[in-house]
Amino acid sequence: MALGGGTFTSQNKKLPGTYINFVPAQKASSAIGERGIAAMALEMDWGKDGELIETSSENFNKNSLEILGYDYSNEKLKGLRDLFKNIKKAYLYRLNSGEKATNDFATAKCSGVRGNDITIVIAKNIDDESKYDVSTYLDSKEVDIQTVKKADELISNSYVVFKTGATLEVTAGTKLTGGTNGQANGEAHQNFLDKLESYQVNAIGCTVKEKNTSNLYVEYAKRLREKQGVKFQVVLFDNAADYEGVVNVKNTTVEGDTSLVYWVTGIIAGCEINKSNTNRVYDGEYNVNADYTQAQLEASIDNGEFVLHKVGSEIRVLVDINSLLTMADEKNEDFKSNQTIRVLDEIALDVASVFNSKYVGKIANNEAGRISLWSDVVALFKNYQTLQAIEDFKDEDISIEIGNDKKSVAVGTGVKVISAMEKLYMTVDVS
Repeated sequence: MALGGGTFTSQNKKLPGTYINFVPAQKASSAIGERGIAAMALEMDWGKDGELIETSSENFNKNSLEILGYDYSNEKLKGLRDLFKNIKKAYLYRLNSGEKATNDFATAKCSGVRGNDITIVIAKNIDDESKYDVSTYLDSKEVDIQTVKKADELISNSYVVFKTGATLEVTAGTKLTGGTNGQANGEAHQNFLDKLESYQVNAIGCTVKEKNTSNLYVEYAKRLREKQGVKFQVVLFDNAADYEGVVNVKNTTVEGDTSLVYWVTGIIAGCEINKSNTNRVYDGEYNVNADYTQAQLEASIDNGEFVLHKVGSEIRVLVDINSLLTMADEKNEDFKSNQTIRVLDEIALDVASVFNSKYVGKIANNEAGRISLWSDVVALFKNYQTLQAIEDFKDEDISIEIGNDKKSVAVGTGVKVISAMEKLYMTVDVS
């Protein structure tokens, strides 16, 4: 990151940027950031190697065949369909890189076994016998056709790179062969996280069970949240990280895999700051292993586990919590709530966005400049209160003073986060 950020113990930072502490109580300049951005690294049969694949929900629906090698409705994309139910955009990364399929006329654009399902069909053009119609098929679907006299006139398409030195000849269909997926490893996950570091996301999901790789995501979240001020949560399976930046998914599918991480990542990324996922109905495509007793559900809350359970014929989120268990002076029980973390993260991101874009290196650190910053921060907090994300806010709750040196400003405030209702206690007097 070009700018500093994170928390502070004393006013001794060297990098310009935004340093914010949250402690329990004893765009336009007031624009609230948009949520709904997720990131996941996964093993794929097709896709660009070594780079983030940015795709919107609409693009995923319309162009998944080109981007990921499969139709939107294909079983292979079930997890991603669960992810995209609740997000606007995702950064995907292919963990595995193998060999590209090839034949005499073309080479697959991406490595992977999906390239073996590509066929090149060459026929004489019916209007001009000196020309050939060269078609590219993926399975039985024609995805490209070009009419040329020679191979060097062919233009690479979304699926293959043509061999310009080839000799064209009529063929009913020549399949590409030799495509392999390759193996994913911990280094591939680290490469993904390195590339993602300069992007803003709301949640990062990882489906692995292997603890070393899973813990890589935990340390990544801690480093970026605490040292760089980049706010997001990671969604992991069976990782008791004891950290508010990690959501610990308890459930497996009935088949015993970790695919529910897709859906949970989506709802964590997509949930607005004035909402909670508590009691949310699972609307994904997997069969959820959710047979828990009441005692087991209570234990899951005590253990900081994000769990889905049965309510009649439906599967619902029990409580929207993260993995934090250990309380400290700077973190009370409220920090276990993902709704609280969403609000606090949004405040950090929005204030940083205002300060970094409008004030750093531009506005004088004098009374007028500090009043301007105060006005922008107050406007943000009023928006949060209008959205019912916080309550009891007053303008005078925000204080801005010159810091320990003439380049610094010190901002102080308190915040009272609103939570969604979860429990009802009623006493009925009968006479």
